[in-house]
Amino acid sequence: MSRHRFDRDIAELKRYFGTVIDWVSGVFTDVEGEMRGLEWGRLYEEYHKKSYDPAAVSAEMHRLYADPYVKNRRGVFEYVLGGSVDTKLLDVRVFDEATKKSVYAIQTAKAKEKDESNCPLCAVGHDAAKGKVWGFGEMDADHVAAWSKGGATLIKNCQMLCKTHNRAKGNR
Repeated sequence: MSRHRFDRDIAELKRYFGTVIDWVSGVFTDVEGEMRGLEWGRLYEEYHKKSYDPAAVSAEMHRLYADPYVKNRRGVFEYVLGGSVDTKLLDVRVFDEATKKSVYAIQTAKAKEKDESNCPLCAVGHDAAKGKVWGFGEMDADHVAAWSKGGATLIKNCQMLCKTHNRAKGNR
């Protein structure tokens, strides 16, 4: 854009932006408010060669907008364009209840077999909590690999920790 700032004829630039706008309008047929301010030129350059079904895109957008775990609604656009792969764009950081309950059940069963705490950090400690089996409500879901460092919000990256250890672990 800056290389065109002194152009006397803006026809080429106008044509380019018209192409971008047409592409966006063809892919996203019923979303408007959240589209403002996005880097559509960059998104066009990266994704315009892929084919999209506007009805499927619309359905996925509505599904993601209704998902309470999606914290970044503006990231939904690039997430959908990129094949619904990069969950970082959605700022999804919370494990759902089914995942937490499943991980809790597995951890607790293994802990009881070994006669140790179902909090992995308590189990390696040296205090009275070393053998404590925590209730589901006494534990928090934790990203084994920190979310902020690329850890996904998937069951394979979830562990249940007692609330004390989860808060002490922080961003590690």
